Amino acid sequence: MGAAEAAAPGPHRPAVWVNCAVSLDGRLAFAGGERARLSSEADLYRVQRLRAHSEAILVGVGTVIKDDPSLRVHWELLGEPEGTNPTRVIVDGSGRTPERARVLDGKAPTILATSERSTRSFPPHVRTVVAGRDRVDLEVLFLRLYEFGIRRLMVEGGSGILSSVLRGQLFDRLTVYFAPVLIGGTTAPPMLAGPETKGTDPLTELALVSVERLGPGYVATYVPKDRGEPDASHAAIRPP
Repeated sequence: MGAAEAAAPGPHRPAVWVNCAVSLDGRLAFAGGERARLSSEADLYRVQRLRAHSEAILVGVGTVIKDDPSLRVHWELLGEPEGTNPTRVIVDGSGRTPERARVLDGKAPTILATSERSTRSFPPHVRTVVAGRDRVDLEVLFLRLYEFGIRRLMVEGGSGILSSVLRGQLFDRLTVYFAPVLIGGTTAPPMLAGPETKGTDPLTELALVSVERLGPGYVATYVPKDRGEPDASHAAIRPP
């Protein structure tokens, strides 16, 4: 379990649900990446239901360093007894996860996805998967997660991960909670980081499935354009 395992492509990947909360101007956090609590109470409940319905939750190492999330289901917010927490998947190509990060506390199954250039070792209860030479190849990682038996994967961020998953068409459903606030500035992280999109570049096009008012904000649900509603092979991605 603790030893690194080389990742190899397979025929499938999990059903991938991307979820995030942003300001009306598309920012995930305050200036410099300082955490902003953008979700309303109603949206927090929705997110916890989604977590409870997922078999794994994926974030990037930047989110771990900035926010130190537990990535557990807050069963108390759901008014339910403690249940099984999803597997935590951390994308960390260079081995920057802090030694005392809560995702390494052993309280839930954890997969650390890294690259060949990382020399970092992790606790024996953490499954380390090498998926790429210089950086983590998410397509390869998703194939490997499927081999591990993970069929429902929730992607929470940050902006670099969101960009890679959405621009790479590696998702089946996207939900965005829009909080009725404006953040602005130049260092507040946008929903998508990564390469600039030029006028001649192809756009990442989406199809709107629904819009629902939720507390003071609203949540919009999308699927990749031209794919339509997830087919029977991705039935697991439908809302709980």
